[in-house]
Amino acid sequence: MRADRAFALGTALGLLGDALFGDPRRGHPVAAFGRTASAAERALWRDHRGWGALHTALCAGGAAAAGALLARTARAADAGLRRPAADAAQIALTAAATWAVVGGTSLAREARAIGAALAAGNTEAARRRLPHLCGRDPQALDERQIARAVVESVAENTSDAVVGALVWGAAAGVPGLVGFRAVNTLDAMVGHKSPRYRRFGWAAARLDDVAGRPGSRLTAGLAVLSGGDARGAARAWRTDAARHPSPNAGPVEAAFAGALGVRLGGTLSYGGRIEHRPVLNAAGREVEYGDIERAVRLSRRVSLLTLAVCAAGRTGMDAVVRRARKARS
Repeated sequence: MRADRAFALGTALGLLGDALFGDPRRGHPVAAFGRTASAAERALWRDHRGWGALHTALCAGGAAAAGALLARTARAADAGLRRPAADAAQIALTAAATWAVVGGTSLAREARAIGAALAAGNTEAARRRLPHLCGRDPQALDERQIARAVVESVAENTSDAVVGALVWGAAAGVPGLVGFRAVNTLDAMVGHKSPRYRRFGWAAARLDDVAGRPGSRLTAGLAVLSGGDARGAARAWRTDAARHPSPNAGPVEAAFAGALGVRLGGTLSYGGRIEHRPVLNAAGREVEYGDIERAVRLSRRVSLLTLAVCAAGRTGMDAVVRRARKARS
């Protein structure tokens, strides 16, 4: 079996595992990485960009190196196997890594739980659940603002928790899968503009901007194609994305807003800090709790299309490499 087919089968099995089982309640590899990164932060923290860059390099680089070592070990294990058993270790490792780094099922589960609470008229239950999904201040939000926060989180995390990982997996295999999730996790931990992390977290935030760019553009593009209102999604992406403070969340949230026909953005509160963000797709209507389910379904479609795109992309890359090797021989 060629490497491109092993990648396609492994990622498909990993996404199936995520769909069937979601994230484990205990012993999640990403949680273990978070604990390791926190321990490194305690040892390295200084109010300085250079120390933050060292922390980011050690944590993200270490995760990618561990992925590369595992991939090399899997290739060595497969070398002694006969067909069709050959590549079994690489497929299993890719499936396990994919399941560990993607979070589409947990994202959908949390979003739907909040949507169900809103549908039942239990706004307090929705407020209690919201911190599981995003960092907004729930007590300051009414029903529609909670629904808007959920839709925005579904859009952004479709890129961060699924599409971006698959894109980097297609480009760099297991090290790409693991390395992207490490960068994204570091950004969530230290990449915000609080007094403690304004300098220390700068490198993690900038690296996440770079690593997240391909996945965010693919997410937005697939939302345009599969969202039901291609013209509205494309228009919102084109006119509003650059106004968002995040270079990667902007295209994704704008495309989702246009595809769903709703308005996103506006005033929000993080950790007691009020932000006035530009409105995305101003021609749309206000978000309602029913739009949460629509956003989850759009996220699912985008994720499945991403699998197809990344498998095709990996096949194309491998074909180019094989031709180059033949030309040199």
